[in-house]
Amino acid sequence: MRLDRITIDPAVMNGQPCIRGMRLTVRRVLEALATYSNWEEVIAEYPGLEKEDIRQALELAAHNLDDEVIKLGAA
Repeated sequence: MRLDRITIDPAVMNGQPCIRGMRLTVRRVLEALATYSNWEEVIAEYPGLEKEDIRQALELAAHNLDDEVIKLGAA
């Protein structure tokens, strides 16, 4: 797993995982992906964000969910 664009610094956003030291958290990128219909809209909303940043944010999220069972309520 290559996550060289994800940084964690206690002095930036309270140590939350961020994109390349920017004040843009991985969580915010994931929230934006859930809101916008495609990556290009997310990139337009956050100048400086690149496709590889999004890919690595998704990879980090997937890794953190690995082998964890999340019980969802009935639909």
